[in-house]
Formats: sequence, C-alpha cells, structure tokens
Amino acid sequence: MFRRNKTAEPDVTAPSLDPNLPADQQPKGKPTPSRKEAEAARKAALTGTADPRASRDASRNARAQEREASRAALMSGDPKRLPPRDAGPVKAYVRDYIDGRLSVGELFIPVALAVLLLGFLHVSWVQLLLVYIWIFMLIGVVLDGLWIWFKLKRTIPEKFPNENASGATFYGIMRALQLRRFRLPPPRVGLGGKPAKPRRR
Repeated sequence: MFRRNKTAEPDVTAPSLDPNLPADQQPKGKPTPSRKEAEAARKAALTGTADPRASRDASRNARAQEREASRAALMSGDPKRLPPRDAGPVKAYVRDYIDGRLSVGELFIPVALAVLLLGFLHVSWVQLLLVYIWIFMLIGVVLDGLWIWFKLKRTIPEKFPNENASGATFYGIMRALQLRRFRLPPPRVGLGGKPAKPRRR
C-alpha cells in the first residue's frame, strides 16, 4: 500500500544541448556537455560550417586570393600596397641603394651556370680555370655582402634616426643576391641612381 508505483513516475528526458553556448552557460536542467562536444561546437561556430571539406576549400581560396593580391602589390611597386616586409621608407632606401649599384651577388647565378656548362669540357686547363673563377666568385660575394652590411649599418641610422630599421641590412644583402630582372618590388633606379625603365608586362 505504501510502495511507490514506479510506472507512475514521469519519464524525464534531458533536453538537447545548445552547441553555441559554452558548458558553464548551459541552461539549468541540461547536462554538462563533454569536452569533445564543446570543442566540436566551438569549431563549428568559428568556421560557420559543419562541413570540414567546405571549410578547407574556403580557407585555401582565401589564402590564394591573399597571395595573388600580395604579388600584384609587389609587381606594381605601389608603396601604399606593399606587404610589411617591403613597406616603409627604410626598405625603400635600401632597395634604391642596392639597385643603384652593381653587386657581385647578382652575377653569381650567371657565373654559376657558365661554370656548370663549361665543366662538361674535359680539358685540364679549362677545369683549372673554372676552379679559380669559382673561388674568386665566392670571395667576391662574401666581400660585397660585408661591404653592404657595413654601408647600411652606417647610413641608415643617419638618414632615419626615428625609424625601425630591424632587418633592413639583411634585406639589402638578400636583394643584392637576386638578378636585377627578378627583383620585387621592381627597381625604381638603375645603375648609377638613374631612374629605371618601367618593365614590360
């Protein structure tokens, strides 16, 4: 008589979770979600889609558009559109200094190709000559790089005392190793500081 009737108890089903709310903000009466469920909800909220493949495609397209915009800015040479690596008056000065002189480094690739092709000639005096050319070329690149480092370290603080010149010296050395035709942004000056001719597109 005093025994409770189990069949009379209502069947309470836990309400579904709101994936857009963290665990500590779930409404009362709802069970706390597991770590896996909370992480899945957070990722879905950030990506805006539950389809991982669609999310990867969107991310890949966004990166491709960003690379294309960055390359277009480099090709145009517009100071207002340059990426942070090339932006600023200090980097512009470094580019003009490097482009206005003949660097040994920009001769490195042509000389290396010539040495490689002539190396197929199995002539003793040619092989000996190529060894000397290669040694002198390497020494020239090192000495030229040291001169660029010394020159920029001395002139940049004088011309831009209030500007951040971090990495500008290394930036100039790396530009000096590139072929003039393939330098980006395109050179504004030619040898001797004369205005450079615009590139044909």
